[in-house]
Amino acid sequence: MDQTTANTQSDTLATADVSDQSQQPQEQQVDFQSLIPESYKEEKSLQNFSNMDDFVKSYLHSQKLVGADKIPVPNKLATDEDWNAVYERLGRPETPDGYKYELPKETKLEEKTLKAFSEEAHKLGLLPKQAQGIINYYNSLAEQTEQAATVNEEAARAEAEVELRKEYGPAYDLKIAQARNLATNTFGSDFLRNTKLADGSVLGNHPQVVRAFADLASKMSEDSIVQGEATSAMTVKEIDSEIESLTQPGSAYWDKTHVNHRKAVGEVQRLYELKNQS
Repeated sequence: MDQTTANTQSDTLATADVSDQSQQPQEQQVDFQSLIPESYKEEKSLQNFSNMDDFVKSYLHSQKLVGADKIPVPNKLATDEDWNAVYERLGRPETPDGYKYELPKETKLEEKTLKAFSEEAHKLGLLPKQAQGIINYYNSLAEQTEQAATVNEEAARAEAEVELRKEYGPAYDLKIAQARNLATNTFGSDFLRNTKLADGSVLGNHPQVVRAFADLASKMSEDSIVQGEATSAMTVKEIDSEIESLTQPGSAYWDKTHVNHRKAVGEVQRLYELKNQS
């Protein structure tokens, strides 16, 4: 077979292949919108469909909803009665008393607080499960707040003690006892223990309050309500004042020939040791 004949046969086969492809049936694209009857073409819900498959799926889905217990959603013009009807269908109790809460034995929420919350929850249309969830949250928050307050109170008490011990030194126990006796007999222990100031500290532990009663008690040192069973002691300030008095220039402390020199030196040494104990 020469080259010319081979080319002719090749062209013939190619032509035949193209001819066969043109004779195969082609899938026809149907415009779904053209299938809609003229009287329904303006329906907006039908304008979203471009093929029969989507239309059939939508139809079957809507059929499944037929007969279902549906709840209409009120619009912006709905009245309170409209919303109440929805809330009741969803499961809201008929009255605020219908809310029942499961709370720990040591709950921080009082009965009157729960009652007020139930009334508000009913107005808002809360379901029992939603109301329970909110109550659990606030009960937990109240516990955390109380724990934080206890920690802060203890920290404030410790800080106040450090401050007053530094100031009163060896006389700390005496000063505190006198201040406590005076304050308790004046206001009562419950008032001092349960009254809290703006900074969260307890009245009976606040340094300024303790200091004020201690100063007042020192002026009433002979009064029995101040003294109680406490013994005498010196504050750091009083110790410093006594040391300053004993070590004045020209005093026996500096004059080794003075008859009271050794006594003065010993007393100053005792005062420094007493001060260092604070």
